[in-house]
Amino acid sequence: MKIALDPTPFHSTHSLLEFPQLAADLGYEYLQLTPHADFLPFFNHPKADDQLVADLRAACRDAGVQIASVLPVLRWSSPDPDAREAAVRYWKRAIRMTVDLGVQQMNTEFQGRPERAEESERAFYRSMEELLPLIEREDVHIAIDPHPDDFVEQGLAAWRVIRGVNSPNLGFAYVAPHTFHMEDEPLEIMAAVGDRLRVVHVADTMDHHRSHGLRYITNPPGNAARVHQHLKVGDGDVDWDEFFGGLATNGFLDREDSVMVSSVFAENENALEVSRYQLEQMRERSAAVRKAEVQA
Repeated sequence: MKIALDPTPFHSTHSLLEFPQLAADLGYEYLQLTPHADFLPFFNHPKADDQLVADLRAACRDAGVQIASVLPVLRWSSPDPDAREAAVRYWKRAIRMTVDLGVQQMNTEFQGRPERAEESERAFYRSMEELLPLIEREDVHIAIDPHPDDFVEQGLAAWRVIRGVNSPNLGFAYVAPHTFHMEDEPLEIMAAVGDRLRVVHVADTMDHHRSHGLRYITNPPGNAARVHQHLKVGDGDVDWDEFFGGLATNGFLDREDSVMVSSVFAENENALEVSRYQLEQMRERSAAVRKAEVQA
């Protein structure tokens, strides 16, 4: 298993080419590249040319850090044909950049619109028809997260959509701070996806179902906002013993191609300390459940 840093909290303090050394200084051996203005911005055409991609690869080599995964967020499930077609073009460039970095794993979101779920699902499969030949030819693996406010938000329903593509190059990304929006039980999701679980994001969140739905409050009551947090481990309601135990049972912790990412966005002012804390938690909790399995 690869344990990676998501450098999003450092976007305003470090440049893209500084991320590898930053990760190394914080004790990480791996980095996940998330949307960044100089690389893969949200929803728009990639902004890195071949030289910048080469420079980033060199920066990783110099720092002794590898890129574990690349995460574009593009509107490939949009019911708007122009947006969907543009997203497919952007995806092709993103895949090329990922391959040139020497990376096999990508992860992303479904996107689309929940109030237009049927049209969005059609758009998703239409995009996959165009992209799958390239994905399989380059042997890239793409893990997809049912993000809150995507056209599919539930864990098992999302797995069915992924499975329907009928390709081993697609898998599931379990994002822990989305746990309470996925509705299905975490262990049930992990068991269903099996070894197609390739990426997990580690951050805590509040369970908005608790306290009669008043765990946190948005106004006006009944609005369609999806609220969640990306807090450090222990600051929310995620059952971390269950989470790491489920990953052990799934086999995720012992697979060479699996990626575990620190994904805390809520504490930029303490990002250095939080990143070190997250690494400690991921290592210690993974080791603890492995030890428990051996003793059992």
